[in-house]
Amino acid sequence: MKRVLSAILAALLLLALPGCGRKENAPEETSVTPIAGKLANQTVTQTQNKTSDAHQKAGVTAALFRPEVVTGKEDEKASTFTGYLPLPKVSFSVVEENGKNLPKTAINHSFGVAKNGEPNRISVESQAFFDRKGYNAVTYDNRSSDKVLYLTFDCGYENGLTSRVLDVLQEKNVKAAFFCTLDHIKAEPELIARMIKEGHIVGNHSSKHPNFSKISRTEMAREIETCDNYLREHFGYSAPYFRFPEGAYSESALELVQSLGYKCVFWSLAYSDWDTSKQKGKDYAFQTITARLHPGAVILLHAVSADNAQALGDVIDRAREQGYEFRSLTQLPASL
Repeated sequence: MKRVLSAILAALLLLALPGCGRKENAPEETSVTPIAGKLANQTVTQTQNKTSDAHQKAGVTAALFRPEVVTGKEDEKASTFTGYLPLPKVSFSVVEENGKNLPKTAINHSFGVAKNGEPNRISVESQAFFDRKGYNAVTYDNRSSDKVLYLTFDCGYENGLTSRVLDVLQEKNVKAAFFCTLDHIKAEPELIARMIKEGHIVGNHSSKHPNFSKISRTEMAREIETCDNYLREHFGYSAPYFRFPEGAYSESALELVQSLGYKCVFWSLAYSDWDTSKQKGKDYAFQTITARLHPGAVILLHAVSADNAQALGDVIDRAREQGYEFRSLTQLPASL
């Protein structure tokens, strides 16, 4: 009997010692089973963080965000457009809000016009809102002390100008992010493959470009999952960055996207460049963009703009003359 009591006491003492026999604050690992397909015998492992204080207060469930872009191994026999082996597909399980009652009120992203090298008050307040609520979203980098810029493009269709944009980026050694819809990815596989192979991010811009403030959480997840899985299967590629179509969202939508392990990327610098029938010339684009530069800016441009294609090289040169450095979204501070 004494031996039994001694063994129990020893076991209790061992459990009480810090760092002995267990890991404190260790992340929880969960396996996500791929959907049916030729890779159905594989699994994808995702790691989830413990919910932070900010998330707990806001009632937000967050998967661990990993900024790494994932590609399959390069293989000359690969059937993908990039020559990377296909990645396993993912299947997202939608978790309803479990009584959190996050607002579903539509929010249209607003950023204001930056000037004098400072972000607009609206951008500052938007980022403060994301930070305070614990949402994994960025409208501008308010953490870096350096003069940094993040160049992003939205792509929904092609008119022959994206290749010119890529030529300029290659010449200037700038890495950008292209947020593409599934229709665009399917229609322009060679162009998408070039973006990937030249080190740019191909971000998820949904499958059919719906307004995310008007669809269900299940529909949101399917929109993101379908686009991601197509990239995984046909390009051996996946990147954890998402941009809401039309910049329209709700707090419920923010939480849903974050719970899938994505960072929501908004912007703090943009202008009316998307209407191809109302282009105003290279000089207008150059003056407009450079006048609104500010440290930490996330720049949104549209790749179908002739003005952007013509002015981009000069914009990059002027920004660098002013001491700015262009960075990839993967270089965003971990706290954003």
